[in-house]
Amino acid sequence: MKRDRRGMVIFDLDGTLTVPTLDFDAIRAEIGLPPGPILEALEHLGDTDRQRAEDILHRHEHQAAHGSQLQPGAAETISTLRRRGWPVAVLTRNTYKWTQVVLNKHGITVDGIRSRDDSAVKPSPEPILSLCTETASQPQASWMVGDHLFDLQSGHAAGCTTVLMVGNCPPPDYAAQANHVVTSLAQLVGLMDHSPSERV
Repeated sequence: MKRDRRGMVIFDLDGTLTVPTLDFDAIRAEIGLPPGPILEALEHLGDTDRQRAEDILHRHEHQAAHGSQLQPGAAETISTLRRRGWPVAVLTRNTYKWTQVVLNKHGITVDGIRSRDDSAVKPSPEPILSLCTETASQPQASWMVGDHLFDLQSGHAAGCTTVLMVGNCPPPDYAAQANHVVTSLAQLVGLMDHSPSERV
């Protein structure tokens, strides 16, 4: 089957490529934050409180990265996609350091990484557009795969096909916003093979 080689596949990290480990409720409780996105809440803290909060966040992320386990089929899916000519990238709200720890631990090779150390984070489309520019890919021919609403919002805003990874959990209310919903990453390659979103 002739495929469009201009697209790329972008994966979220925590909860998508890896088994969910970070307990965001526990992180918020330890920092003393209300419900809601952590990174955005940190923007409103003073310097001292923000440094303390970032230290707590880094400690949790350090533990999660070093204790990470890949989702079933993650390594095989990435290997298959890259072998077929798809550039593969990771887009995460985690740091570049901990992303590299996870990828190195599991022997995963990707063609690009965007983290919160860069200028924008999900749900902004900017990291996706930047990755597409870096790999000479077309956003409209690319796929964004993640387990959170921010992944879908970022992907849609960039013009990508979006895939929600739910694993063994019931689909969330926002699942209807995804172009596709999968319970395992192993489903992704077959889904892409039969998708009309692969544009010539």
